[in-house]
Amino acid sequence: MDAPSDSSPASRLKLAQAGEPVANAEHDERGLGGDELERVLRSAVGGDARAWERLVANFAPRIHGLVRAHVADSDLAMEIVQSTFTTVATKLAEYVESGRFESWIFRIAMNRLRDEMRRRRRHAKPMDQGHFDSAQRVGGSNSSEEPGEGFDRAIAADRLTAALSQLNSEDREIVDLRHFGGMSFKELAAYFEEPLGTLLARHHRALRKLRGILESRGHDG
Repeated sequence: MDAPSDSSPASRLKLAQAGEPVANAEHDERGLGGDELERVLRSAVGGDARAWERLVANFAPRIHGLVRAHVADSDLAMEIVQSTFTTVATKLAEYVESGRFESWIFRIAMNRLRDEMRRRRRHAKPMDQGHFDSAQRVGGSNSSEEPGEGFDRAIAADRLTAALSQLNSEDREIVDLRHFGGMSFKELAAYFEEPLGTLLARHHRALRKLRGILESRGHDG
């Protein structure tokens, strides 16, 4: 694909709105970080379509995982991912190179997700059913598994959904971003604007709470 001839938001939006680059994006095996990420960002701002595709390929699967942790409807999840990258495309030139692109893009995704959750609540449409699919992906799936194993997996996913819903919003966010969005602890520290040690302690406490809820529900069940 040829790079756009200009750096206008419209040029970058073509890839964000097309659907195919995001829908078929795989994890970028080369990864993006540090100086390389900044170089790709500068190229994308300058209208380089290949640089934009690398950003999408690197971050779309992680954002999709985060969204699917909350949204059962795959079409709606993809819509939120697309909306996130549309916002990124229009605001990329405004991004200040501070080494925190990961926290910036995930904040956009979380804001878009919250907007959709508020909209759904107003229309009384439950959204928080996505952990069934997420738990299956995290735990892996095997097409040759016995029917009983699939049932056990569904029960475990249902328990996880219920337990996560009992976490407060701060604990839920850190668990979602880490375990469904795939953010590193360094990225999380930048996202929450907290020292790494504080972030690690918060994450540990959140998992301890989640484990306690799961164990309690196991005894109750």
